[in-house]
Amino acid sequence: MAQTCRSGLHDRHDVYAAQCPCRDVLDLLANKWSALAVGALEEGPRRFGALQRRLEGVSPKVLTQTLRRLEENGFVDRTIYPAVPLHVEYALTDLGRGVAGPLGLLRSWVEEHLDEIHAARADAGRPPEA
Repeated sequence: MAQTCRSGLHDRHDVYAAQCPCRDVLDLLANKWSALAVGALEEGPRRFGALQRRLEGVSPKVLTQTLRRLEENGFVDRTIYPAVPLHVEYALTDLGRGVAGPLGLLRSWVEEHLDEIHAARADAGRPPEA
């Protein structure tokens, strides 16, 4: 049975409520590998190897886990084509395409403001990569 977290004002889920299942989805989508995988799949369906090359630095294990979670939550479709060896392709669902825009805006914002973020870290006495 799914937990509810409806607020009375607009009868909507409340991500600020401690037991709201929205938090699981937020955790998934706020993960860097999820945000990057969704972005890579915006360019069209991809095989696992192509995704791994596009998401520089991701391990096969982490990419597999990320794609499984995105698939389980309805953001990604996994299609297996019978061939030798098997041909597996990942693509965004309608839900995945719907979240791609906001995640794309977040990725762009980070790229545009990275110098300011590094400057703020330096002012705070922290290294840029911390």
